[in-house]
Amino acid sequence: MTVRLRPATDGDMAAIGALHFHSRATAYADILSPEALAYGSPEAMGEWWAERWKWERDTHRLTVAVDGVTLAGFTYLGPSEEDGVGMLSAIHADPAYVGTGVGLRLMRDALPALALIGDRAVLWVLAANARARRFYERGGWVADGTTRTEAIGGEPASQVRYGRRVAGVAGGSA
Repeated sequence: MTVRLRPATDGDMAAIGALHFHSRATAYADILSPEALAYGSPEAMGEWWAERWKWERDTHRLTVAVDGVTLAGFTYLGPSEEDGVGMLSAIHADPAYVGTGVGLRLMRDALPALALIGDRAVLWVLAANARARRFYERGGWVADGTTRTEAIGGEPASQVRYGRRVAGVAGGSA
């Protein structure tokens, strides 16, 4: 496996949408109902990403991990609602690449970009997603006590905010 990271292009949006749809369904299989996870489609998610990217490309960074021509994962980051704080809005790995280090490479790559936004960064994770929470905690993220409930596929999902300092992070080290 030779995975390389590169900036996403407009031509990646369909693959990003499909990966997002399938990675979410796999990661949340024991958390959300099958109906919530089946909401939409890979194509609809690709259209959603294309539209979002069209409006946020000047303020956000979308990076893909590719293994040959296969999309293995992606990250999406930009400013948070809080001035001077970056947000890691999405980090997804194709289910076939979970546990291979792709997610870790993507997270390490994101840290210096988040540091360009401010001294601190945040992300949101499903409260019941123990695997993702362990992943973030190993990467230096800490739950800060802030919670929210957001709908996924029309179903309420409890989320926990994590944060970490990113000031001085260089070269993608975590």
